[in-house]
Amino acid sequence: MSLRPVLSLSLLLALGACASAPIAAPEQDAEAKRFDRPPPDSGALYVYRSGWFGIIRPLDVGVAGGAQAALPANSYLRLEGPPGPVEVNCKVGDKSGQREVQVVPGETRYVEVSMTAGLWGPDCAIAEVPPDQGQAAVRSSKRVMPQSQ
Repeated sequence: MSLRPVLSLSLLLALGACASAPIAAPEQDAEAKRFDRPPPDSGALYVYRSGWFGIIRPLDVGVAGGAQAALPANSYLRLEGPPGPVEVNCKVGDKSGQREVQVVPGETRYVEVSMTAGLWGPDCAIAEVPPDQGQAAVRSSKRVMPQSQ
């Protein structure tokens, strides 16, 4: 098998995955990548998915009481809201994961969701990461617009 058909198939699969999520306008993407601090009575949360593992399948993400999105590979969403504990959920097939993140007034938190290889199929994982790691991943990703729950 030559390399050209493999690359073409990979490109088609990547485009198909991105088509399943509403991608933000370039201006909205650029605005989120400024990493502006939220207002003092609010907090911000970036949820991102980096890497190419599971490229053909978006990862369903939900933030309790906030929003939901199907994140393709190398995409993110930014949410602002009241401070306090926020539950982040992910789902792939019949496997799910969840994690509580403490959103602090006037600050931003970063959460990575990822598809992992489970024994009986794909699984998902959620991890809070330091700002420098989260910002680097967001800079190389496309913004997805969340849907209200």
